[in-house]
Amino acid sequence: MKYSKQEVIQYVREEDVKFIRLAFCNVFGRQKNISIMPDELERAFSYGIAIDASAIAGFGDEAHSDLLLHPEPDTLSVLPWRPEHGQVVRMFCHITYPDGSPFPCDTRSLLKEAAAAAEAAGVSFDFGPEMEFYLFRLDDDGQPTQIPYDNASYMDMAPEDKCENIRREICLTLERMGIYPESSHHEEGPGQNEIDFRYSDPLTAADNTLTFQTVVKTIAQRNGLFADFSPKPLKNHPGNGFHINLSVQTKTGEDALPRMMAGVLRHIADMTVFLNPTRDSYERFGSKKAPGYITWSCQNRSQLIRIPAAMDQHRRAELRSPDPLTNPYLAFALLIYSGLDGITRQMELPPAADENLFTASPQILRQYARLPQSRKEAAVAAANSDFIAAHLPAPILQAYLDAAEGEQP
Repeated sequence: MKYSKQEVIQYVREEDVKFIRLAFCNVFGRQKNISIMPDELERAFSYGIAIDASAIAGFGDEAHSDLLLHPEPDTLSVLPWRPEHGQVVRMFCHITYPDGSPFPCDTRSLLKEAAAAAEAAGVSFDFGPEMEFYLFRLDDDGQPTQIPYDNASYMDMAPEDKCENIRREICLTLERMGIYPESSHHEEGPGQNEIDFRYSDPLTAADNTLTFQTVVKTIAQRNGLFADFSPKPLKNHPGNGFHINLSVQTKTGEDALPRMMAGVLRHIADMTVFLNPTRDSYERFGSKKAPGYITWSCQNRSQLIRIPAAMDQHRRAELRSPDPLTNPYLAFALLIYSGLDGITRQMELPPAADENLFTASPQILRQYARLPQSRKEAAVAAANSDFIAAHLPAPILQAYLDAAEGEQP
């Protein structure tokens, strides 16, 4: 349900809401929030709630530290794991300077702008995220270990699959929040899981991605476990992928999927530092179903982009390189702009690579361009990219370049 400001105020008064969480994320996609009391809600809607930007990665320094959070009422959601009496609700926010001007490092607003640019061109995009994570045991002090919760493998069942009830609780919690998973199963790694989502518009899909991670971590903790979304938690086992399914529609009704894919392939190297933002992201590439080359094919899981088999109208492309530590707002915005570039410039899709690139000979592999092999290599590609310069504010690019140079966060 989409709420107006007045409906949110009324809901808070009538439903025994005691805390309102105002949520946003830093440029690296780490979710942040501040809680306000119900009496502060009208002020939040009218003027915004001040935060110290200097303490948030990529948001600035002490000389320009004041920013305002403005809650968006249509994102209201109850947090089901909090008490039923004295409820806690959450709203996502957009961010401004004190004078009301937009804050350029607000990546959620950047995604809004990208979706609006596509709409102005007569194009709309939908996103269907698939996210993987590991469940690890905690030690006697409640700290995470690297001991997987089970030793099951791909799509195993209970009792080998001990994660089954955790996934069930996650899916039911998401449904109570208005987020609808399509499927869930055990993945290849021990203690590794995947939950896939119904496709939705870009902003909803990105909001749901952040919410999903919060729910998974919360449910895992409640069950005495640690949920790990890092790209390569265990050296000799599959990494965690964030597979992004994209579909595209045009007002003219043309099949724009091939040209969209061509645009993504053209710009993927320049985007990679944002899709794979940590040093460990690059340890995942090139093995165990994680791509290493800039290629596409149908149904082939060794490729960067594959077109899954579809028995209905839901024709889509699946991008397989991103990992769960990406900022989904940045990722989706860049994919919209690259796909839109391919459509408007009528780019031609290169021939499909139908080989298994995990077992192909060096002679075959030499004909394909590789994804960046390290975060520093990816940062250089972004720094030299006219495409990135045209679509991302300079402070965001600089934050990623600085992080790559310092090999953090």
